Amino acid sequence: MNNTTKTPDITYSCYHEVSRKGENFVPKHTLSYQISGSFVLVDDRENYTANPGDFNLIRKNQLVKFIKIPPENGVFESMNIYLSDENLINFSKEHHLQAEHSITAKPLVPVEVNAVLQNFMTSLKTLLDSNLNHQSLVDLKIKELLLILLQTKPELKNILFDFSEPFKIDLEAFMNQNFRYNVNLERFAYLTGRSLATFKRDFKKVFQTSPHKWILQKRLNEAHFLIKEEGRSASDIFVDLGFEDLSHFSYAFKKQFGYSPTKIEKSIRI
Repeated sequence: MNNTTKTPDITYSCYHEVSRKGENFVPKHTLSYQISGSFVLVDDRENYTANPGDFNLIRKNQLVKFIKIPPENGVFESMNIYLSDENLINFSKEHHLQAEHSITAKPLVPVEVNAVLQNFMTSLKTLLDSNLNHQSLVDLKIKELLLILLQTKPELKNILFDFSEPFKIDLEAFMNQNFRYNVNLERFAYLTGRSLATFKRDFKKVFQTSPHKWILQKRLNEAHFLIKEEGRSASDIFVDLGFEDLSHFSYAFKKQFGYSPTKIEKSIRI
């Protein structure tokens, strides 16, 4: 049983079971407060874990996987505040703030929780639970939170108020690192600093095939290796390899190799 309370900018989540579903692409800067249980964010380099009481900034324009783990005999609870570019631009103009320079930061940026921030999160949860949960009040609370954060960790302004577009980057290296993420081609194009048309054209030059065919082939080849060589099950890996559901994965696998993943699993067990 899961419970979620939402406004357009804030989500309170409560999970009783492990959830491996999460946005593979983070479109907005997200402020995340962990109330209970653990939150694991995974990118192509390492895992980042948030424990109860932790407060983090999840940077926008990241390809990541989320795992939400409730404590034993308990529930997973978290509060996420989404910061749109529009709201951040308006806030920066109102308070005369701008990024001094671009910085390379990890996807999860920790923020120390002091008494002021702790009290703020309590008041925000109270507002969400009340009948006073109007957008105008939510907007004020987000502005209040930004002011608290800039006092607590001033260097965040170089992340929050950096509105530059991604630069054109090495396509081959990026795709080999990120083909497992279940995002559309428009996202891949944007993250490599290209229009969709340029992305497809550059992709053809680099890989001599279309993005759809290459991505599917890479995912299925890795799936075959994981099942046959490492003894993993199809049900355990299909989400991590970017497939929507197990039936779609099994169909694509059989079409590619001529036999189902369960046939390999059974042969290994014999």
